[in-house]
Amino acid sequence: MNVLHRTLLAAGLLAVAACNSPKPAPMNQSPEVQVVPAESRNLPIYSEYIGQTYGKADIDIIPRVEGWITGIHFKEGQAVKEGELLYTIDDTQLRNQEEAASSQLAAQEVILVKTKADLDRVEPLAAMNALSRRDLDAARAAYQAQLKSVEAARAFYRNAQVQTSYTRITSPISGIIGVSAVQVGDMVSRGIGAQPLNTVSATGEIRIRFTIPETDYLKFQQAIQAGTMKDRPEVDITLSDGSLFPEKAKIDFSDRTIDPKTGSLLVQAVVSNTTTQKLRPGQYVKVRAASAELTDAVIIPQQAVRQLQTIYQVFVVDANDTLRPRPVKTGARIGSNWVITEGLKAGELVAIVGNAIVKPNSHVIPAPMKWSYDSTLVN
Repeated sequence: MNVLHRTLLAAGLLAVAACNSPKPAPMNQSPEVQVVPAESRNLPIYSEYIGQTYGKADIDIIPRVEGWITGIHFKEGQAVKEGELLYTIDDTQLRNQEEAASSQLAAQEVILVKTKADLDRVEPLAAMNALSRRDLDAARAAYQAQLKSVEAARAFYRNAQVQTSYTRITSPISGIIGVSAVQVGDMVSRGIGAQPLNTVSATGEIRIRFTIPETDYLKFQQAIQAGTMKDRPEVDITLSDGSLFPEKAKIDFSDRTIDPKTGSLLVQAVVSNTTTQKLRPGQYVKVRAASAELTDAVIIPQQAVRQLQTIYQVFVVDANDTLRPRPVKTGARIGSNWVITEGLKAGELVAIVGNAIVKPNSHVIPAPMKWSYDSTLVN
């Protein structure tokens, strides 16, 4: 094969290789961006507050007699029933006092029998003038006085029995009992300032107390007078993990006065806890109350809004699939959405560009993104 033939063969092989190689992608291919249509909704505006939970009743167990703790008859942190025995206190001294009171009552009752017999003996003799009227009056007075002595002794005995009964401390309500502050062998005292032995909380219903600023109180009063808000509205409860409590709470009462130190008003709501039993006294929760309503509000996902200091901007994809930057004015944040008060209409496509570098006024390929405004209105 001569040189000419070899050259022609090499050229042909290069031409075939060039035909089989992939074509390079055009440099000006349009990027794909996710888009969501703005929607128009009637939206409630919520006010949120931090509240703390309390039992429907939180009863401190305080001893009414002094003595040594001789028994603890419950398991800490468990449910107890009304009337269930919780603690026993040494009753030796009180038992002795009860027995002494019982003996004193018996002695007075014996004297009463004697004075009654004396009166029964004097009355017929006085009727026959065998004894003077003075003797009859003395017998009657002795009998009446002894009746009062018996009543006093009986009352003293009942009081001794009551004092003895205080050595058996029972639960005043059905609920959950806490950690005991004393152990067997500890000395307990009674009276003002006595240390509670424990606390029993009724948790079938939970009280939630929170404070609202005076300005919110005035705003709520105006809404109530205008008829746009109930006098005692229902409120949502959000737990510390961000989950929404399934039952709605209802406003129970508000304090009589604004606290002059903080300029706030104490408010209490009550919620049923029988279904889930998630709430315990002492938890911190968020209380959310609907305070107003926006009509035909335009909303978009929060991640569609870019903020540069005090300037808010969105990227709108127009009918020609061109990415247009547009300044907007924002309103309230509701769940994962943002209310747009100016600069955007319902139905316009906004781009979710995230941290991607996009070129304004460039052609893009819109990719519809799944977004449920209903499921994201509440965090």
